Amino acid sequence: MTQTTLNPFRPIQAGAYTLPTDRRTVVMGILNITPDSFSDGGKFNRLEQAVNRARQLAADGADIIDVGGESTRPGYTPVSPEEELRRVIPVIRELSQTIDVPISIDTTKAVVARRAVEAGAHVINDVWGFKKDPDMARTAAELDVPVILMHNREMARYDSLMDEICRDLMECVASARRAGVKEERIILDPGIGFGKTHEQNLTVMNHLERIVELGYPVLLGTSRKSLVGRTLDLPVEERVEGTGATVTLGIAKGCRIVRVHDVKEMVRVCRMTDAMVNASGGGEL
Repeated sequence: MTQTTLNPFRPIQAGAYTLPTDRRTVVMGILNITPDSFSDGGKFNRLEQAVNRARQLAADGADIIDVGGESTRPGYTPVSPEEELRRVIPVIRELSQTIDVPISIDTTKAVVARRAVEAGAHVINDVWGFKKDPDMARTAAELDVPVILMHNREMARYDSLMDEICRDLMECVASARRAGVKEERIILDPGIGFGKTHEQNLTVMNHLERIVELGYPVLLGTSRKSLVGRTLDLPVEERVEGTGATVTLGIAKGCRIVRVHDVKEMVRVCRMTDAMVNASGGGEL
């Protein structure tokens, strides 16, 4: 498996913005404009609601806001490109003019990614790592924006879990690179909650350093997920502390971006964890 020579702790340029992943953990706030997302479906469907929510996320300390118009929860109902565009484009256009943080578009469709970037988005976040739409890699290369490639599979069958996840991710990277995506534009996501059993998700969390060792900045998305709910036997609305534990472990393992619903709380978790992880001891240990 060929690894990059780039630094996984380098800053990430997103349009006119610089995500300071070289200095601290970057917090991505989630904005779902969907009726059926597992955590907040239906809450922010109207333009005014969505914009107000984004403003609150930014005020709470989000470094970037991830806008999605199609749920990716288990058993979700697929939507057409036209419906997804109808949901996300007005919001992205408004946010690009009213908040001073970069925007990512959470989509697997090339046409949605292109229109979103043209409307003001700065990053493409694809939960299928460019595997669903054959035009996505070429589109991302043409747009020349950062891309988040997430690990995903239809079936949770593995002979060697971490080896196969790393191999799958590097295949996504190779596909993106062949299409012309610059190496420094690539961010990896281990795909917690996607194509993995509960025990496999826990194992991935315990070995996140394997993903970091591939050489690309790593984004971790565990917020309110069943990983937390099943472990603690808690409903979605009571998973903040469990999410915080996963964020802390992820940072300690080398993840540089965390994708979360509860931004204010997770910003505090990140600051505390960063302080501990980066402590030098003030001299000899």
